Amino acid sequence: MMKRIFAAGLAMVGTVAGSAFAQDYPAKSIEIIVPSSAGGSTDTTARIFAEIAEKKFEGFNFVINNIKGSGGQKGFEAIARAEPDGYTIGMVFTPQLVAHIASSRASYALDSFHVMGNIAEDPAIVAVPKDSAIMTMDDLAKGDDLTVAVNGIGSDDFIAAKNFEEAAGTTFNLLPTKGSTEQKAAILGGHIDASFMNLSQMIAQHKSGDARIIAMLTGERSDLVSDVPTGAEQGFDVMMTATRGFVAPAGVADDITAKLDEVLAEVMADPEFIEKASASSIYLLPMSGPDYLAYLEKLQAETQKVFDAAPW
Repeated sequence: MMKRIFAAGLAMVGTVAGSAFAQDYPAKSIEIIVPSSAGGSTDTTARIFAEIAEKKFEGFNFVINNIKGSGGQKGFEAIARAEPDGYTIGMVFTPQLVAHIASSRASYALDSFHVMGNIAEDPAIVAVPKDSAIMTMDDLAKGDDLTVAVNGIGSDDFIAAKNFEEAAGTTFNLLPTKGSTEQKAAILGGHIDASFMNLSQMIAQHKSGDARIIAMLTGERSDLVSDVPTGAEQGFDVMMTATRGFVAPAGVADDITAKLDEVLAEVMADPEFIEKASASSIYLLPMSGPDYLAYLEKLQAETQKVFDAAPW
């Protein structure tokens, strides 16, 4: 009997302490881990989120920490092993998040995170330097000894490039980079032949004539670049899109995660956030935490099948 009373007392103390902590939260700045370079589309998304959240929620301040490398893996692992005190959250992107799990390279699993929700999607494209002789996907397929950049092993770019190799019966010299900033610089400098990347990362350069997008890897053309045909229109039925969302380490107190989820949901619905996201070519796809977790679980199962059939 005494043991049961003591245990109940401890539980009550924990509940009261948690509630008191939530009332004082946050007492310091919250770190946002961005698993890619500064200046990329994921980084831009995080910075716009932080800007609007700080305006809407008194006492909330955010510090961006870019931890790039290994197709996001280093950053994902840093989020997973962070102290679960509510003062570290991070951005994740797919399919890299689940691809590292499928390949058994990751030191985390989906249950290493509290999934806050998804913010955006970003369709895949194929881009080439502005003066490239590669005008179509058929040109790309017939090219000889081409160097093609992707955002790390297991990324959406990587999987799309491998799927294209299979469909075209060709093999590229794949160049894994540490993020879209490096891919963009390589295309603009004419240092590579092509890059599989995302629309937000090259749309401005395509419109200005500093680079060319030769294919959208989507089911339909994008209204944003209606001059660009899909891969399927060109005879290559290769499709891919990325998602970008927020997570916290598993184990954060429920009242704190509830507050973090609230902040994310309200920011995503904010007109200024929507306007700034649109201006930065961020294509919003809001999902709640449970919905995004269900999406990630389904994507992990699909990615595992792809990896098992053709490991990378």
